Amino acid sequence: MTTFLPVIPSGSTNGKQIKIAATSTPGTTLHTAVAGTNDMDEVWIWVTNNHTAAVDLTIEWGGTTSPDNLTILSIPSKTGDYLVKAGVRINNSLVIKAFASVANVLCASLNVNRYTA
Repeated sequence: MTTFLPVIPSGSTNGKQIKIAATSTPGTTLHTAVAGTNDMDEVWIWVTNNHTAAVDLTIEWGGTTSPDNLTILSIPSKTGDYLVKAGVRINNSLVIKAFASVANVLCASLNVNRYTA
């Protein structure tokens, strides 16, 4: 029987937003997926931009190869809860990281749903 359990992202402290400090690879760690290939984490990522200008964001989804592992987009200025990943599944201890064109102005909020076999 499959079970579902919401978990706090491993890059977060007590569920707080994760400030994206990195400006190049390797990025700031957002979450490390569940170990193995039988279970999976479903990850949703929202980003807030409190800067006065748009900021480029790169999500490293389990690696750094372009285009395979990268999502690159611009987060508009003064934007809260901008959805950048919607329910994408990951496992096998892969790590999700992020970096931005400007340090310490973007914060990521993650919702992680863990499915176990």
